[in-house]
Amino acid sequence: MKPPVIVLAGPTAVGKTELSLELAEALNAEIVSADSMQVYRGMDIGTAKASPEERARVPHHLIDAADPSEDFSIARYVELGREVLKDIQARGKVSLIVGGTGFYIQALLKDLDFSEEKEERPLREKYRILAETEGPEALHRRLKAIDPTAAAAIHANNIKRVIRALEYFEETGSRISALNEAQTGQESPYRVLYFVLNLPRAELYRRIELRVDQMMEEGLLEETRKLLARNVPPGSTALQSIGYKELADYLKGTCSLEEAVEKIKLNSRHYAKRQLTWFRREKDAVWIDKNEIGQEELFPRLLSLCQNFLSAEA
Repeated sequence: MKPPVIVLAGPTAVGKTELSLELAEALNAEIVSADSMQVYRGMDIGTAKASPEERARVPHHLIDAADPSEDFSIARYVELGREVLKDIQARGKVSLIVGGTGFYIQALLKDLDFSEEKEERPLREKYRILAETEGPEALHRRLKAIDPTAAAAIHANNIKRVIRALEYFEETGSRISALNEAQTGQESPYRVLYFVLNLPRAELYRRIELRVDQMMEEGLLEETRKLLARNVPPGSTALQSIGYKELADYLKGTCSLEEAVEKIKLNSRHYAKRQLTWFRREKDAVWIDKNEIGQEELFPRLLSLCQNFLSAEA
């Protein structure tokens, strides 16, 4: 019998954290983060990590798993994630995967092999140099020309994934978006209940802008200053994260603080749009529109679906 796994996904600022805590407490579950930036230590405010108090309520995994100077890969995430899911199952608990990085969720659920990601491949250095000399936007335009679907799903600042997509095309002559589509249909070694939380676009964007303002009030600028003081490499994945990149530009004197904050809001809205595009590809996902259900009904509805899913195995 395949072990059960529940997924609570959705775009940034949709409200996954509190709901995940309530579900985890009710289901005797542990939370497995599926956020490509929450793996980095010291990046708490800008990645909207669960607070220490919230993590004390429910065990969380794959948060603070790497230093910002490290090149944390999808291969490493899957490797650690497999161990975590196996451990949770062995202790008789339920695994609740929570996050907005659809690629990480897919890779973990489909048990994909990313061993080649650990290897240094001949084309990788060429594209790294291009990224440094021409800039990430120029590299992203190259990807858009050969694989517009992949370009729409990958932000220009995610240099590592842009390079991988270009590398894959040059090595195989095929688009990495086609590979991702094929992998979506691959059978999972888990029995999965996959929720995607959503809100009307205007409401989601309003929440995103409020969240950015709140992050600034909580000290995102100082958190970015501390990150830069640790001499994290400028081209690192951590420093390309939305929020930190824009504020790093401000601290370097290339824009005003007001301009940096507006860029964070704009880039966060664009990111949410890309997240939703990815989740729409998940054919078995159960979409939950929070406005249609209503806040009071949301938790009871999801809890009932989860309990039915888990009892169906028995």
